[in-house]
Amino acid sequence: MTELELTLAVVGIGYQNADKTLRAAELIKCSPGEPVELRLEPANKKDRNAIAVFSARGVQVGYLTAERAPYIGKMLRAGEEVAAVFQELDTTAAFVRARFGGGRPTLPGSRGGDHFVDVEITRPRARSAPADFYPDPEGPMWGA
Repeated sequence: MTELELTLAVVGIGYQNADKTLRAAELIKCSPGEPVELRLEPANKKDRNAIAVFSARGVQVGYLTAERAPYIGKMLRAGEEVAAVFQELDTTAAFVRARFGGGRPTLPGSRGGDHFVDVEITRPRARSAPADFYPDPEGPMWGA
């Protein structure tokens, strides 16, 4: 079992879903710490490693980046336990926090795994990473 916690970018947030729901509109409804679901999409015609991200309301809000999807997908296919929550919305991406190996993900500014403090979010924000971005631990290459 892998114990790992990562901040993951969600891309494709400006697109409309097949059911005509707007991903960006759904993301505006998301609150920091709200659960999200990571779903493998092996039948995706553009990327067999694609991992879709769905809100707590079951609406797709985008995809994990192509750089991270193979590594995260490998863990999901191996049956690793994962919990993911919405972290933050940016102008071109959203960010989710995922924890592998049990427990609830912690957000920047949180006090322990199950208690969240308010994380101030100003929309839109013109930068490419959340204010309290947690760097990944040294590890395998993401595409491997």
